[in-house]
Amino acid sequence: MARHYPTLTRNGFLLPSNIKASYEGAGEGRRSASWEATDDGINSINTPALRNLRARSRAAVRNDPYAFNVIDKRVSNLIGTGITPRPTTDDAELRKLKQQLWDDWVDEADADELTDFYGMQALVARTVETAGECFVRLRPRSPSEGLAVPLQLQALAPEFVPHDKFEMAKNGNVIRAGIEFNPAGKRVAYYMYLSHPRDSSSLNAGYNQVVRVPATQVLHIFEPMEPGQLRGVPRLAPVLKRLRSLDNYDDAVLFRQEVANLFAGFIKRPAPEATQQPRDPVTGMPLNVDRDGFTPMVALEPGTMQELAPGEEVEFSKPPDAGNNYPDFMRQQLMAAAAGSGTPYEILTGDMREVNDRALRVVLNEFRRRLEQLQFGVYVHQLCRPVRAAWMDMAVLSGALVLPDYAQRRREYLRTRWVPQGWAYIQPVQDVQARQMEVRAGFASRSEMVLRTGYDAETVDAENAADLARAAGLGLNYSTLEAIETNDDKEQP
Repeated sequence: MARHYPTLTRNGFLLPSNIKASYEGAGEGRRSASWEATDDGINSINTPALRNLRARSRAAVRNDPYAFNVIDKRVSNLIGTGITPRPTTDDAELRKLKQQLWDDWVDEADADELTDFYGMQALVARTVETAGECFVRLRPRSPSEGLAVPLQLQALAPEFVPHDKFEMAKNGNVIRAGIEFNPAGKRVAYYMYLSHPRDSSSLNAGYNQVVRVPATQVLHIFEPMEPGQLRGVPRLAPVLKRLRSLDNYDDAVLFRQEVANLFAGFIKRPAPEATQQPRDPVTGMPLNVDRDGFTPMVALEPGTMQELAPGEEVEFSKPPDAGNNYPDFMRQQLMAAAAGSGTPYEILTGDMREVNDRALRVVLNEFRRRLEQLQFGVYVHQLCRPVRAAWMDMAVLSGALVLPDYAQRRREYLRTRWVPQGWAYIQPVQDVQARQMEVRAGFASRSEMVLRTGYDAETVDAENAADLARAAGLGLNYSTLEAIETNDDKEQP
């Protein structure tokens, strides 16, 4: 059916009737009759689906081993042992003081006292990957509580902020998806439940108030996929239906094999006369049959020798296999699930049968590049930097850090480089040699190479110096000490 554009036609535009057919994907023929594709805004699409997507994503992670492995492997590679800060100030003493104070506070960061700050990073990442987003509430504490810095963090599930709350606030601001925006479009507050609205163990007696929390006290962590997106979508959203169908198929094959293999064999005998009562061929007593009245009760044990009556014979069961196309079908479907979840097939399944080291390097490099994008674009920007800023403010206000000019030089004091845990070597000897060549050729600094492993160059240098001094004092001879002595000899005139 041709579509008309009266406004354009009145203004003198000549539009061909097959304007949309220029792109096959825009065709409206019979093949596209059932193609549902809406052009609504991202929030109009996401908001009605969020509750089901979260619930089904969590159910898949709980029950589907492949869904669990997607989330688990992504979190372990995104966060690992933690994304750690390295102050970039030129004052060495101040760098050391800030790092020591940070290390003391890391163990006290969790308001629930279940893990440290780096464990909270993993918890936040797991929530974002599973449910699409996570909220973190900044909780200032009293100095009397004895914390290194009077600040703690509370991780909250996305249900704490109602995604279906759309209204005008009394102050003239607009509330969209539980988030309050001022006329300039800036987030100024979040509307949050006092307890989880779907948790019956909260014991709120059916009264769960929604309170307004200033945006300066809340961090909203999610990966925006389109401009203007307000709430996050679970990582498994594109593959939830496929994973469920695949799990049902795999379970049906497994159940068929289980039932088929319950029958070890069958005893065939001639049809008895109508008046003859079946008897046990061993004892001669009347045959003990099952409750159905005709199936003999035959117990099978290792080494059993079963006597048979004249004319009887044993026919062993021949259960069907899973099918010749079962492995190929499962592999193809799991490859699609891996692609849709942003996880390499080899990592999702652990199947390395047809992968050589070069292909594995290509796969891992692509996977790591994507994760680095998330590390710095999402977790460093939305979680680590705001936490560091709040930590620094509270440290100065509480007197844990004495910086008289902090108000004037706050931006300078906040400058920090965040370093994720380093990637493991794929080929250790080749990788180390390649890094040595990069440093010697001047393509990278030794400090940069150390940071790529997740460590601090100054800390490594201090540890090396201490090790060398201790080895020399004890009369030990290591290769590192020989290298130092060789360099000293070369420098002598």
